[in-house]
Amino acid sequence: MIAEKMMRLGEKRSSIREAYEYGRQRAALIGEENVFDFSLGNPHVPAPPGVRRAIRQLLEQEDDIELFGYTPAQGLLKTRQAIAADLNSRFGTSFGPENLYLTCGAAAGIRIITQALTVPGDEYIVFTPYFPEYRVFVEDAGGKLVEARTREEDFQIDFPELERAVTENTKAVFLNSPNNPSGVVITEKNIIRLAALLSARSKAYGHPIYLVGDEPYRELVYDGVNVPWLTKYYPDTLVCYSYSKSLSIPGERAGYILVPDEAAYAEKIYAAVCGAGRALGYVCAPSLIQHVVAECAGHAVDLDAYKKNRDLLYHALQTYGYTCIRPDGAFYLFIRTLLPDSVAFCEYARKYELLLVPGDDFGCPGYARIAYCVPARRIERALPLFKKLAEDFGKEGNLDDK
Repeated sequence: MIAEKMMRLGEKRSSIREAYEYGRQRAALIGEENVFDFSLGNPHVPAPPGVRRAIRQLLEQEDDIELFGYTPAQGLLKTRQAIAADLNSRFGTSFGPENLYLTCGAAAGIRIITQALTVPGDEYIVFTPYFPEYRVFVEDAGGKLVEARTREEDFQIDFPELERAVTENTKAVFLNSPNNPSGVVITEKNIIRLAALLSARSKAYGHPIYLVGDEPYRELVYDGVNVPWLTKYYPDTLVCYSYSKSLSIPGERAGYILVPDEAAYAEKIYAAVCGAGRALGYVCAPSLIQHVVAECAGHAVDLDAYKKNRDLLYHALQTYGYTCIRPDGAFYLFIRTLLPDSVAFCEYARKYELLLVPGDDFGCPGYARIAYCVPARRIERALPLFKKLAEDFGKEGNLDDK
């Protein structure tokens, strides 16, 4: 016999990957230039120059054993020191290498956190829309995922909804800001209110409720928007971060878990994080990239291309009659679909070779995600097709700009 749960998980591929793989098949048949794939959040801008420079220098100057051998499970000391120094210089904190555990990206960090924290009966709250793999990670760790609907007009926290969702079984609340798939940044005002609510409920229930910041898009914000640093507002915060987006190296899998000293049971949590990483088979984060991050922890990609793509796509879709919230960060637009059934809408869009991701897996039926981390030329050539798609549903020309 085999594990039926894992078999079902393997047979039901994520809608993101399904759309991406469909696009690869179509590209082989009709040419890549004729397929308008907006499915995958795969950065298209180059890594910062320092990344390539650091790799070249490391390969030329360092010993192969040092570069490609095993590292400590929690990561190289110099890398953790560099990350702590970068965080402290930007946010006025006092973290040390002992607060950091290096991971194979933020997804691995979330999976490790859920494994480290979960005991039978634990619940994890996610705000809609949310990264679909949260459900996989939480349920595989033995927890229960609880959805808290956000305000539809802006995808900010709906506090009456959150108050209903938080119970004595709540172990943690996930906060992904900037958000995938909406690009929304949760405001400082709402972070302060969230911290107050969680503090009050933690006191009432007699145990901490952790806030888990999932922050792979932290550096990808536009127009001077501020992303509040969560540990400054709520002590029982754990942070999962990835360099996939900030350094444009998603395939290299580099990130960290931050366990601040201020968090309740911090030493035990850090030990449990190390134990969960061991139990899940994460021997260590990729060694070469750990060395690169040590040199490039404070670097970031040029956001100009993403901002131009956002502005081009958002304003055009407004004109065509699509409803969407203007994203403050990340590289996604989350549109309201022109059919109530978003799966059917995305399937219909393939008539024009437009590959979108239905909102159902993100906890928001009736929406679709468009990843605009693509060459600008793809967007320019796709715009007439988005217009035709809107015309098919008689929606051209009227959009309530939210």
